[in-house]
Amino acid sequence: MLSLSHCQRIFLARAVTDMRKGRHGLATMVRDQLGQDPLSGDAFVFVGRGKRMVKILMWDVSGFWLAQKRLESGRFAVRAALTERGSAGAVPLSVAEVMALLEGIDIRHAAYMQHYAHVPTRMTNAAVSYNDAHEPPHSDAPIGTGVDAAEGALLPT
Repeated sequence: MLSLSHCQRIFLARAVTDMRKGRHGLATMVRDQLGQDPLSGDAFVFVGRGKRMVKILMWDVSGFWLAQKRLESGRFAVRAALTERGSAGAVPLSVAEVMALLEGIDIRHAAYMQHYAHVPTRMTNAAVSYNDAHEPPHSDAPIGTGVDAAEGALLPT
């Protein structure tokens, strides 16, 4: 199972990669062509010429991890400008972008949406009164149960 952290940096190599390269060849490419340290713990994503294969190289404390995915049909949705022959350097990616790429989701025209429009009033009032007064909210329920006695509703704990 591939596990990427939001604290971890992820880079997509802009150059088309020879998918015959193994972990040491890709590590050399990271150092020489991308100007990065392959032993940094960052993840490096490489796309093959036909955009049918992706490899991800990572280092942990004991060695390199090399994950590979090859599509039986179709191509990975990677912008053509990012994987042109003769391109150099790397483009940072988020974990969501990598996972979408691996799942075959075309994010080239995607837009990030705002996740929260507003916070419900009862939650805001409970949080403000507790934080401003430095006193626990008045309730008949035992402390730590997450029950708001005024409305009888559960609060986030």
